[in-house]
Amino acid sequence: MFGESVTARGRVLVKICGITNLADALAAIECGSDALGFNFCRGSKRFLDVRREADWMASLPERVSKVAVLVNPTWAEATAAAALPFIDALQLHGDESPEFCQRLAEKGIRFAKAVPVGGKARLADVPHFFTDLVMLDTISGRGFGGTGETFPWSLGRRFVKAHPEYKVIVGGGLTPDNVADAIRTIRPFGVDVTTGVESAPGRKDLRLLYAFFASVRGSDD
Repeated sequence: MFGESVTARGRVLVKICGITNLADALAAIECGSDALGFNFCRGSKRFLDVRREADWMASLPERVSKVAVLVNPTWAEATAAAALPFIDALQLHGDESPEFCQRLAEKGIRFAKAVPVGGKARLADVPHFFTDLVMLDTISGRGFGGTGETFPWSLGRRFVKAHPEYKVIVGGGLTPDNVADAIRTIRPFGVDVTTGVESAPGRKDLRLLYAFFASVRGSDD
């Protein structure tokens, strides 16, 4: 569903987010991506209109998890995204309430909850989101995710050590140059990258993708 097989292989999950086209999806898969993220939030520079892009999305290999990224969705929007036959999980990247998350969990919908890192108060809310998949990302006034900004990794490490029951995915400003340090410091279940492997918003750079995966796999050694 969302990286369950990665644990068995004993390595860090890699999710390439902000995929907007088939060529970039296939490039990410060729490099070894475990999961792809598709931004369903209108207004985003990486918005993907699922009504127009459904055919190629449905053609992607089943072995790669397909994740719908949503920001403050309505209940109808969340359940409609989860019902798409080629979507394996949701990633909630807004201010979704614990009650909203509980309803998704009770419906059996797999999802990750993104939590902005910038203070202990927000991290303390995580146990109430009814999921074992938690994404730590950067607080920014420039939008939800995809900002290219890092957060203090020491906070991420403390959270991982305090909550071994969670599968923690780290995002926020990761690049080929810093992802190995982030992994060694935080020891996460997975990493998530958008801006750090792009030549422009919504356009992946194959050279940066290869470099990113090389850095991640080097940290696995």
